[in-house]
Amino acid sequence: MWTSAKAPSLAEMEAMAHDIFERLPADFRELCEGVVIRVDDFPTDEVLDELEAESEFDLLGLFQGTGLPFRSSQDIAPLPNMIWLYRRPILDYWTEHEETLGHIVRHVLIHEIGHHFGLSDADMEAIEEQDDSED
Repeated sequence: MWTSAKAPSLAEMEAMAHDIFERLPADFRELCEGVVIRVDDFPTDEVLDELEAESEFDLLGLFQGTGLPFRSSQDIAPLPNMIWLYRRPILDYWTEHEETLGHIVRHVLIHEIGHHFGLSDADMEAIEEQDDSED
């Protein structure tokens, strides 16, 4: 059984993330309407420098953009909101914990969106407690 097991590819993890995102509560998803979810193996050197990360494994995900509550009619064609998931750090975390990979990806998505919009840890915990049995 284990001889055929393998880590998901970038495309497989991105498909997983999109599926999980679509199952998050609608009002939560609406905070970042039109969000683009991307998966890369690691954050860029620029991101690591900007966030003063000690290692390329320190960052599991990143939200970049401006959500609907913070947009203005004066804005000049904003770039799309993006959520970056970093496959290798997520897989590294997964190997060291008892959680499913789907649960970890869901947690990262919720926290990247939640932190960007100033949600409290209690708010994010309440969202995470909603049914995620399919992860």
